[in-house]
Amino acid sequence: MQDYDVIVIGAGNGGLSAAATLAQNGMRVLILERHNIPGGSATSFCRGRFEFEVALHQLSGMGTTEQPGPLRSMLGRLGVLEELSFVEMPDLYRAFIPGKLDVTLPADRAGVIEILQERFPGEKEAIQKFFELVYAYAVELYTCLRNPSAAQGAFPLLQRYAFKSAKDVLDEFFTDPLLKAVPGAYWGFIGLTPDRLSFSYLAILFFTYIEMKPCHIKGGSQALSNAILNAFLAHGGRIRFNCGARKILVENGAVRGVITEDGDEITSRFVVSNASKITTFVDLIGREHIPQKFFDDMRGLSQSPSGFCVYVGLDCEPAEMGIDASTTFILPDEDISGKQFKRMKVLDTENDMVAFSCYDVADPEFSPPGACQAVLVTLKYGEPWMRVPPAQYAHEKYRCADAMIRQVEKVYPDFRGHMEEVEVATPLTFMRYLGTPGGSIYGFEQYMKDSLFFEQPRVSPVKGLFMAGGWVANCGFEPTLMSGKSAAGAILRMEG
Repeated sequence: MQDYDVIVIGAGNGGLSAAATLAQNGMRVLILERHNIPGGSATSFCRGRFEFEVALHQLSGMGTTEQPGPLRSMLGRLGVLEELSFVEMPDLYRAFIPGKLDVTLPADRAGVIEILQERFPGEKEAIQKFFELVYAYAVELYTCLRNPSAAQGAFPLLQRYAFKSAKDVLDEFFTDPLLKAVPGAYWGFIGLTPDRLSFSYLAILFFTYIEMKPCHIKGGSQALSNAILNAFLAHGGRIRFNCGARKILVENGAVRGVITEDGDEITSRFVVSNASKITTFVDLIGREHIPQKFFDDMRGLSQSPSGFCVYVGLDCEPAEMGIDASTTFILPDEDISGKQFKRMKVLDTENDMVAFSCYDVADPEFSPPGACQAVLVTLKYGEPWMRVPPAQYAHEKYRCADAMIRQVEKVYPDFRGHMEEVEVATPLTFMRYLGTPGGSIYGFEQYMKDSLFFEQPRVSPVKGLFMAGGWVANCGFEPTLMSGKSAAGAILRMEG
């Protein structure tokens, strides 16, 4: 008999939700986690009196207790909702361009339209029609994904817009570059600039966040990871921290277990990998067990950017600095496409878009009394950071962090004077803690050719091996958590 029914590699969002679902259904499950805490990106760390949120800005898919979204429903089935508290964020984000633009969009369709029409009265009708399209398109898209065999002509908007970029559609509806920059700013949560991003993702983002509201988790994403892990353990699951996987054992085309980093051989009938596809198939399995065509297909994909983050603990409440939006996209100018994409490939952060999140706006209890915290994020590919000589690393890290803080001071002038704690994470930091190639935070990039209409079949080339996480699902917390549920469901169906 095998040691376990299932071994899950990695306690990130996908690994945790898969493991908890399987354990809840009576399977013997072991999680191997190379870090000393669960969560992957869904974690926190402490500096001074602050516990910093690593990655979650806005949680999607929750809905309300009266009208639950898919994520709330899944967490309810896992039995973890009673351990968690959620705060609905009243706004989507603030878009700011120094001297040119300052608009805050509420998490309400009519409110978004009203705010934009007031700021851009010359494009009033176009704004109304754009959001009518966003909603109608999102409904068609969800309907198509649930019933792809529907009669031809059932999805006219999909036929017209499915293969257009976000920039194409923004250009079709709007003439003012400043207006295009407002909805286009959401690209910072997906990883590709609008000229390279499928319109589908922008439409889904607006539809889901407006209809199901962006949420904050009391205690941050670490509270969510802890709650799912507790549910897993309560159902008899086991986890080994500080112990990753060295090798996935394959015999006659099927998995038969894992060799840990400690050298232990543990047998199982199934393996769920929450590691990247590249790590899983190249490092953990090896080419001798995988058809060449699988690697040829994967070679056509590119890794998403990583993040450059500045975590700041502040010695005052948000209102004292004029911070009244949970998220602010600080743009250097209205060019949200070509120039910004090129900026992701250099070290310097001087003219980057900065996503600024202050969790205490929605949750005044998130930081210690009389204090608040913020995270500054810009997207960067890992390769330039891998070329920095070790002796220059600290200098470059703090030079780039200082440039981002100067960007923030254009919006919140008193910001620097209230800084109490500062920590900086580069793509090398994400490489270390996430173990992803290049420190990628969004898996493979969602170019048009790799969008959900062209997804590779999720059939594993190795029997008994299943994948979960951002490398097989769309990026973000909700999709990665749901991917674990899908992997678990596939195993349970095989078990009958």
